[in-house]
Amino acid sequence: MRFNDWATRVILISLVFIALSVTILIGEARNLKTETTASPPDAIAWSQYPPAKLQSHPLPVAKSQNLLQSPTKPQQSPPKYETTAAFAKYKPRYLVVAVDPSNYGARYTTDVNGVPVNNQPIIVIHETSNSASSAVNFFQTPHEDENVQASYHAIVALDGTVIYLVPPEYRAFGAGNSVFVGADGEETVQTNANLPPSVNNFAYHVSLETPPDGRGNNFLTAHSGYTDAQYHALAWLIAQSQVPGDRITTHKGVDRSGQRVDPLSFDFDKFMTLLDTYRQVSPVYRTTNQTSDNPT
Repeated sequence: MRFNDWATRVILISLVFIALSVTILIGEARNLKTETTASPPDAIAWSQYPPAKLQSHPLPVAKSQNLLQSPTKPQQSPPKYETTAAFAKYKPRYLVVAVDPSNYGARYTTDVNGVPVNNQPIIVIHETSNSASSAVNFFQTPHEDENVQASYHAIVALDGTVIYLVPPEYRAFGAGNSVFVGADGEETVQTNANLPPSVNNFAYHVSLETPPDGRGNNFLTAHSGYTDAQYHALAWLIAQSQVPGDRITTHKGVDRSGQRVDPLSFDFDKFMTLLDTYRQVSPVYRTTNQTSDNPT
C-alpha cells in the first residue's frame, strides 16, 4: 500500500471518530438542557417558601441558640386535615418577594427569661391599611428601630395573588403587644426585654390588601370589604396548614394596644365556609381517633 493511500485512510477514520464524538456531545448537551429545565420555576419557589404549613424546620444559628428545632418525638397521629379536590383545581397566582432581614427573626424555644415555650401555631389575619406594594416596600426597607420593624408571612392582593414574604419557619413581626386567648387560656411570649410580649413566636401572619376606599384614614370603622378572589386565595393558603379553626384569629382579636382593628369588614363566616371547601378532616385521622376513643 502506498503511503498516500494509507494516510488518506487514517485521516478518513479520524474524521469519522471526530464526527461521532461531536454527535455524542451534542446529544448529551441536549439531554442536560432538558433535565435542567424540566422543573418549572414555580416548583423551586414552592420548595423554598412552603405556603402555610407552619411546621418547624432547623434554622441557622443567629442571635440566640434557642431556636425552634424540629420536634424530637415521633408524630402520634396522622395529620388532621387534608386538602380537597376543590383545592387541587384552584391555583391562584403567586409571587415570592424577599424581606429585609431587620424585619423578621428566628422563632425561639425559650422566652426572654429562659422559660421553655411550646405553643401550638396560630394564624393571624390582618389587612395592609394601604396598597400591597406599599407594604412590600416597607418590609424591604431596613429598620434599625425595633419599634418600627414589621412584616407578614404573606399578603393576599385584591386580585387574589398570594405574595410570599417571610418563610413560615421564621418569626414575622406582625403583632406587637398581643395575646391569644384559646382553649388553654392566654398565650403570649416575650422574646425581647425591650418590647411587650406578643404572639409572633407562634403565629403565621397573613394580610389582606386593603381596598382603595379603606386607605389613608386611620379612623375608619368599615370599608367596602375584600374581593371574592381574596377570600378564596386566603382560604386556599390556610387550607395547607394543620392549624384548627379555633386557632385562626385576627389582628384585632389578639391586639392589646387598643390600636389595631383590622381586618375591617372581614366576613369570618364566609372565610370559614371556603376553608371547609378547600380542606377536610382526614378519614385516616378520624378513624385513628375513633379507634383510640373506643379501645377493645
